[in-house]
Amino acid sequence: MTPKEIADKVAKIMDDKLATDISVLEITDLTILADYFCICTATSSTHIKALADEIEFKFKREGIAPHHIEGYMSGAWVLLDYGSVIVHLFTEETREFYSLEKLWADAKRVAPETK
Repeated sequence: MTPKEIADKVAKIMDDKLATDISVLEITDLTILADYFCICTATSSTHIKALADEIEFKFKREGIAPHHIEGYMSGAWVLLDYGSVIVHLFTEETREFYSLEKLWADAKRVAPETK
């Protein structure tokens, strides 16, 4: 899968699991960290874990495992690192606090293909 296909699939999973305010940022030209950030808001820590579990499950079925997972036990922010795509799952308050879209304001906003 290309990085864009991974980002689109992540966005679709987020959408299917009722995440809100889904954003896909293309950061290819801004950093070597990744090509895309996929960001969403969840309604609770339980919702964040359900989103993380679903994303991980769907990609593992295709032989793709995250390189690293952070914050799973915290309940306010989970990060799944798929190399070229970094997934950020936030509660509303935590997303406002970290404000990644402002931090990465120069990133290109990409309309995810969620259908």
